[in-house]
Amino acid sequence: MWHILKQIGRNGIVSEAPPPSDALKLEAERIRGDMLRVLGRALTIRQVDAGSCNGCELEIHALNNPYYNLEGLGIKFVASPRHADMLLVTGPVSRHMAVALRRTYDAMPEPKLVVAVGDCGCCGGVFGESYASCGAVSNIIPVDAAIKGCPPEPVDLLTGILAVVRRGR
Repeated sequence: MWHILKQIGRNGIVSEAPPPSDALKLEAERIRGDMLRVLGRALTIRQVDAGSCNGCELEIHALNNPYYNLEGLGIKFVASPRHADMLLVTGPVSRHMAVALRRTYDAMPEPKLVVAVGDCGCCGGVFGESYASCGAVSNIIPVDAAIKGCPPEPVDLLTGILAVVRRGR
């Protein structure tokens, strides 16, 4: 125990410096303004796992931690597609999930924004198309944006989500 405390005393706090708060506040206000301009309110996301390995889900969950502070930007995850502005789909669409994914998409109000997440969601990844997999999300429903990576980092996810919001549909 004393060894660890001595090491902490010698090295001090080892971490990154926080970003300047003024720049962060301006960026957050700009993001909120973009969402209000496009949607007229906060962005609500329904996330659907269409057959993934859960790697992308872990990165999506990281967006909710205090470091990324997704809810502080006015972005929330919802349980019902009827309350969602955006559909975030991970994994290659398994044949069993194709109908459920289509129904989820149909239940969403306009404007419908769809983002395919990860290599599997974008192009089928290592699974491709087979007897058990329909492949990419775009084979089942229209996709507005694709976030590549296996799995994509939280920063890439946030960038992709915000790009879709800025672009609108």
